[in-house]
Amino acid sequence: MRLVLASASPRRVDLLARIGVTPDAIRPPDIDEEPGRSELPRPHALRLASEKAAAVAALEPDALVLAADTVVAVGRRILPKVEDEATLRDCMRLLSGRRHKVLTGVALAVPGGRLKSRLVETVIAMKSLSAEEIDYYAGHGEWRGKAGGYALQGYGEVYVRFMAGSWSNVVGLPLAETRHLLKSAGYPLA
Repeated sequence: MRLVLASASPRRVDLLARIGVTPDAIRPPDIDEEPGRSELPRPHALRLASEKAAAVAALEPDALVLAADTVVAVGRRILPKVEDEATLRDCMRLLSGRRHKVLTGVALAVPGGRLKSRLVETVIAMKSLSAEEIDYYAGHGEWRGKAGGYALQGYGEVYVRFMAGSWSNVVGLPLAETRHLLKSAGYPLA
């Protein structure tokens, strides 16, 4: 059974390897990832994962297509994927001393047009961050392209004082739910 990963994320490839899965192909979709007007974080994450899976499934109709999208949210506000230092600093100040949610939508397109999906939520609390701590983190650059601007698997971990939920979800692919989706579609897993 052929498996295509609809993602450009090397973290997702690494996470899949933890459950013994190596995609046969990697085909990042080209979709608009901007939230819709008044779109809330949970439906946004699920919609993007489903759209990514569907876009690649249209090109790979005989394969299983796995897609995911991770969203960092403070209340109803969706934080951006950070590409510049000014946005990083805004995100870090917003997250400082607060709880937020990391939501990952996972979608699996199955040959024949069916789509299965799951939404996973992890709650994280950041410690209160000083200007020096934000400067230190900004200097590492690992935040580039990350939702909310931090990497739990990197230097960002030192600022997390509480987490309830899946670590792999925060990194970008909730493994228990992903494994369940793949197994339920008949993908061979131990």
